[in-house]
Amino acid sequence: MRIDSGTTAWMLTATALVLLMTPGLALFYGGMTRAKSVLNMMLMSFASIITVTVTWVLYGHSLAFTENGDGIVNAFVGGLDALGLQSLVDTATKADGTGMPSLVYSAFQLTFAVITVALISGAIADRARFGAWVLFTAVWATVVYFPVAHWVWGGGWLFDLGIEDFAGGTVVHINAGAAALALTLVLG
Repeated sequence: MRIDSGTTAWMLTATALVLLMTPGLALFYGGMTRAKSVLNMMLMSFASIITVTVTWVLYGHSLAFTENGDGIVNAFVGGLDALGLQSLVDTATKADGTGMPSLVYSAFQLTFAVITVALISGAIADRARFGAWVLFTAVWATVVYFPVAHWVWGGGWLFDLGIEDFAGGTVVHINAGAAALALTLVLG
């Protein structure tokens, strides 16, 4: 299938707009904290961009959106066929069934992973050290976000139940809200 330039251009625009939500969230959260915590609060959002992007490229996309080696979609977590986005980079000049390269779709989904992790930081303002937050972002994205994205968007068990999440209400907002509640209970 040929690459549809209109679809690809729109998805790249949407990707940029979703990515801009994270610096906007950093400014919002920074403005809601005490003066001594503004920089820490803003850096928590920016650190989310870095750590989630690295984990997404290394293995996150693969865990969320690929099948296992036998071509079977696991109900709980994806396979490891796209480690390092290698299979997507190899086909960057070919369109998948949507009329755009799979790499563009992966970048779009990455921005949702980033904003989901950044949303959690608002619940722990003035309660966590920056280093602990950076470690948390990588671990939480791996253990929670990637599998839940697979459940809903990657053909997992919630997808099989017929649940449709077009705007990220399940994967992004419920997921971030539950994590924020859990962190506030743990940190006090």
